Parts: sequence; C-alpha cells; structure tokens
Amino acid sequence: MAASLLPLLLFSLFFLLNPPSTTANLHKVSNLLRSQLLSQPKPHRDTPPIRFFEVTKPIKVPKTKPCSSLVLQHDFGYTYGKPPVLAPYSPPAHCPSQNFSKIVLEWSATCKGRQFDRIFGVWLGGVELLRSCTAEPTATGIVWTVKKDVTRYYSLLMKEETLAVYLGNVVDKTYTGVYHVNVTFHFYPAAKNSEKLASGYGSWADLILPISRNLPLNDGLWFEIENSTDLEVKKFKIPRNAYRAVLEVYLSFHENDEFWYSNPPNDYISANNLTGTPGNGPFREVLVGLDGKLVGAVWPFTVIYTGGINPLLWRPITGIGSFDLPSYNIEITPFLGKILDGKTHTFEFSVTNALNVWYIDANLHIWLDHKSTQTEGRLLGHGSGSSLSTSTLYMKGLNASFLTLSSRSISSTGWVKSSHGKMTTQSIQEFKYINLMVMGNDGDLQTVNQTIHFNDGVYTKFPYSFSYSINSSKLFPLYLYSDNVDRGNGTYLSLANVTLGFNEERSNSAGSSFSKTFLENLQTGQGSMIVKNNLVSSGLGSTQEVYNYGCPKFCYFRNVSSSNYTILYDTVSSSCRRRPQSQLDISHGKFYSIPARKVFLTSDLREDEKGV
Repeated sequence: MAASLLPLLLFSLFFLLNPPSTTANLHKVSNLLRSQLLSQPKPHRDTPPIRFFEVTKPIKVPKTKPCSSLVLQHDFGYTYGKPPVLAPYSPPAHCPSQNFSKIVLEWSATCKGRQFDRIFGVWLGGVELLRSCTAEPTATGIVWTVKKDVTRYYSLLMKEETLAVYLGNVVDKTYTGVYHVNVTFHFYPAAKNSEKLASGYGSWADLILPISRNLPLNDGLWFEIENSTDLEVKKFKIPRNAYRAVLEVYLSFHENDEFWYSNPPNDYISANNLTGTPGNGPFREVLVGLDGKLVGAVWPFTVIYTGGINPLLWRPITGIGSFDLPSYNIEITPFLGKILDGKTHTFEFSVTNALNVWYIDANLHIWLDHKSTQTEGRLLGHGSGSSLSTSTLYMKGLNASFLTLSSRSISSTGWVKSSHGKMTTQSIQEFKYINLMVMGNDGDLQTVNQTIHFNDGVYTKFPYSFSYSINSSKLFPLYLYSDNVDRGNGTYLSLANVTLGFNEERSNSAGSSFSKTFLENLQTGQGSMIVKNNLVSSGLGSTQEVYNYGCPKFCYFRNVSSSNYTILYDTVSSSCRRRPQSQLDISHGKFYSIPARKVFLTSDLREDEKGV
C-alpha cells in the first residue's frame, strides 16, 4: 500500500509546495442561497430550444427495424414529495420476432423557464434501469435525450411489469420549469443468422430481483443514507437452483454530500467555527453487506450534475455521467452457498463518513440452472482489509492543507455445483484513493486534487480446464479550482476550473477467446460569474471533452468544445486513437483545482459573444 501510493504522494506534494497563484473561496460562496435569482429576460419567439447532450459512444444496434413502444408520457410539474408516476408495461406483442439482440431505453424531455437540476430514476418492477439528472432549462427552452442499452435486463423486459418514474420537481412563481417527458423502449430483433444467447456465463441473467424500497412511496424507490451510522436493509430470497449472482448498485449523492470530495475535515471546521459547512472530510465509500458480512464496496465516480460548480459549464455539453449515472457490479457468486437454503436473507448498505443524503438501491442478477431444481455451494474463503488516514500538512486559521489516503481490498472464493459442473469463482476488489486539499488566503482558496483507482476481477474455473474471467481497471481523476476576487460594493468575480476523467480498461476471456476494451474520457471546463449582493448578474462557461473508446470490432472518438452555449468544434471519428501511454498510468503531469459549492441558478442567463 505505502509503496504503491508513493508516486501519488510525491506528485501531490509537489503541487502543495508549488501552489497555483490564484485563490478561491468555498465559504463565502456557500452562503449564497438557491432561491436568490436573476429576473428572467423575455425570450425571443423565434429562438429554437437548445439541445443538451452527454458525450458517449453510440449504441451499436443491428440493421433490423426496431419495434418501439412509448410506455410513458408525462409532464412533471410539482412532483416533489409525491408518489412516482406509474405506467403499465408489457413486451412488444406487435413485433414479428420475439428474439431481440438489443433493447434500448430512450428518455426524451423538453423544458423551458427557470428550474434547478433534478435527480430522477426509472424502475421496472422495482428494478432500476436508469439514474439520471435533468438539464437546467433556459427561457427559450431546452431539449435532451438519453439512450441507454438495457439489454442486460432482457428477462425482466419480457414480462408484464409496472414502470415507475420519480422526478421530484418544484413549480411555483420562482421555479417555472415543467419537464415534459417521453419514455420509449426500442426492441431490435436479432438478425436471421445470429444466434440467441444460451443460458450460462456470457449470457444475461435469468432473473433480476429488486433490492429497493417497495411501492407505494412518496419518493423514489431508492434507500436514503443520511449519515455515517445509517444502515439500510433489504430482505430477499433467491431460487434454490441459482448458480451465479451479481449485485448491480445504483447510487447518487446530494445536498451536504453533493461535493463530498471537497468537504474539509471536522477539525478544520471546528477550529474556524464554520457552522453549517459540510464536513467529515473528502473520503466516501459505499459498503455492501450480505447477512452482516461485507461482500463488496463501491468508490463512486464523482459525477457533477448539470447545475454543479458553475451551471454555465454544462451548456450544452453536460458533465460525464450526469445523464446516465454509472452503476457498479459486485460478484455475489462466491457467497451462494450461504443463501441457497430457501430462506430469507438481507443486503445492507452504508456510506463511510456520509452526510445527508445518498440515494442507493440495487438489482440482483441471478442465473438459474434449468436442468436442476437445486444447486449447492460453499464459501471457501473471504477476507478484507482497509486503511484511511488524513494528515494535516499545514493549518493556521483558515489557511490549511490536508492529505487523505485510503485503500481497501476485498477477496472472496467459493464453489457452486450445478448441471454445468463444479465451478469455483474468485472475486477481487482493490481500491486506492488520494485527495490533496489546499485552503488559503484566509478562506478564499480551496483546491482539490483527487484520484480514485478502482480495480476488480472475477475468475471462474469450470471442469475440464475451461475458465471465464472479467477484469476491470478504472481511474477517476478529479482536479478542481475556484477563485473569488473581491470587486468592492458587494460584488465579486467567481472563477471555477474543472478537470474530470473516467478511464477504464476491461478484458473478458472465456476459454480460448479473449477481448479487451478501453475508454479514455477527459473533460475540462472554465467558468466565471459576477455575483452582486448574492445575485448572479452575468457569467460565462466553456467546456472541452475528448472521448476515446475502442474494442476489437468498434472504435469511437469525439473531440468537442463549447463556449457560452455555442459549439466551437466537434470532431467525430470511427478510428481507434489509443494513446501510447494509458491514462491508467497516474503520471498526468498537470494539476487543476476546485469548485465552489453549487449555489447558483443561471437558467435565465443569455448568451452573446462577450459572455452573459
């Protein structure tokens, strides 16, 4: 652990001793309230709505004509604290083929007026299919579409179920935006020569159980974690002929923990009497238990929502993951021997150092042995270890610097005996974390330099030397900077720069076959706002993003930039452009710094060549 983090430590200490010359303010900005708004200009009648988008690779679909079903059409006005919107769902009986190779969920929405970003979820039979954030509208209106490959939920989508959508929105004289939403499923029949996936490793699960709250509710189906001692529990029972199980975890963070990676240690807050400043330090992890035993963890990607830091950064290019928040898989197969008894068991969820509030639920994907009524298994070994430390490198009043280091490893091995033979599965998770936080200039400076390594692997050995494995190595770099410059007369300039990355290398092997994919997704943004008497009077945001994805049969590259709602350039290519050195190597050679907390609503700002 110590040796592996040494390059990170030296890299961070270099910038600690050579800090950026500009400064920023977390504490002044945190006093601005969301309800303090600009008067909204009258929109031009002929101005078309702006299309917002998240940069991602297109979904590869077959050339067959899809069978599409509009399942829900609804206007989300004042829906906060009300039950989710429900709609009946059934698979497409009108489709000439019931053998589908791809199923796509499409969320399309429009909105105009003034509104904050709102988190929402889409569930089918209690199973979450999509966690997302709305775009913040303008006076002239916006439109956005989210398309998600939901083929992994194949067995669920072939049943009649109830679709539930919760989007907690507020509409009154101040917040005027109503979200007009369509939810559609597109079913792509398999080509004539394609083969239907057989049951087994490499196929989709035969059964998906919801690990979420039950309807009726006046909220989303997610569990709410409000502090570090909260433990949310869900009872479940699986069929006795299961031979594989994977828990898919959905999560999002809000309110006092929306910017958890910038939360200072409690000692700093107490020493400076910063009442109301969110604390508990900058480290968070989601822990998942099975019948009271730790079985997996999630160290989440730092999604920045569409109103985060400086809302003008995300117009029209939204933050990585903001329209389709990532879910995380935890292999449960080694533990099947503990839960194949036909009895009720529990999953437990908690968040280390949590403040109010985290929304968490999960889906349990189960593979069934159709040639037997009961399988058997045994847990052979299970171990975990972790470390967490925060060092105060310097503190004098509001000027301080902190270094937080953490690591965790979880390893489990077990066998399951089914008609496929005796399969031994090992699951390994390894995490490393570093966060360097600097505050200076009497509280007018905060910078954060954070990196999360998230590696996991699943290795299954079948009889007759056949094996199956999945390996994933993720790197989540985050560099943030904010600066407040006092201009007198109650006016100051708020500056924010952001660099955000989601990088992954993934390999799959089954027998003699092997495949490897990579994703390098890097986003940078620069924003400024003039704030007078706690009101945003003008602002400007620019964003650049380079998205590079490759696999054996498909590559996608996009380099796009925007400034003040306008696309400056947009280059798209189907060629593979793998860098000579992977981004999963930590030596970035750059340092960027931190955002102020989200306190602005700028839906009424209009663009021109000089800013807004």
